[in-house]
Amino acid sequence: MTYPRLWLIVPAAGIGKRMKSEVPKQYLTLSNRFILDITLSRLLDNADFSGCMVPLSPQDHWWPDTEAVNDDRIQTCTGGEERADSVLSALHALQEQADENDWVLVHDAARPCVHPDDLANLIDTLSGHPVGGLLAAPVADTLKQAAEGQPAEVEATVDRSRLWRALTPQMFRFGALTRALEACLDAGHGVTDESSAMEFSGNMPVLVEGRPDNIKITVPSDLALAGFILSRL
Repeated sequence: MTYPRLWLIVPAAGIGKRMKSEVPKQYLTLSNRFILDITLSRLLDNADFSGCMVPLSPQDHWWPDTEAVNDDRIQTCTGGEERADSVLSALHALQEQADENDWVLVHDAARPCVHPDDLANLIDTLSGHPVGGLLAAPVADTLKQAAEGQPAEVEATVDRSRLWRALTPQMFRFGALTRALEACLDAGHGVTDESSAMEFSGNMPVLVEGRPDNIKITVPSDLALAGFILSRL
């Protein structure tokens, strides 16, 4: 067996309030497939993962109807209230199987459009790095900073030359990511992604440029856009 190994975590315990749907966004469908199934297959079929952990909500009753339930590469665990809680739960669930220096890739369940070339480039670029990093896309739009008050007025135009949009997967050493998330949660420090936890611990991740069409399905209009992107990949 080759070391370090690759492990995949796809948090799927969220409810996606902005979708305005009674069904969590990972269980909405595109071409008669759950978004979660599309996401998992695009990752697991395009890299040599030793296993995958999917944190689920305790109230989840859709998982038994997925394609993934029959995939022996995939395990599940109970997710938490926030993304960081779910990822840490998955890391703890894998701790008897994974080694300290193994790599763990965390990917949003609602990002089904990740391209296999980006996945391969992320793994190849970071394989020898001591910290790890994440897929990201340079900001293309002009950014405005709003002043306080309503209606909001422009206070400043923000220099975008060094700004990037964080994407996923995000790839870090198993032990280091576990400790970073534990430290953030213990300190009450807000964690919006795995990179921010690593940054809080003093480890600066690498930005690996990825395709900007690696979108996260967040609002209803994103569903049609994701379907279009997938039809072209």
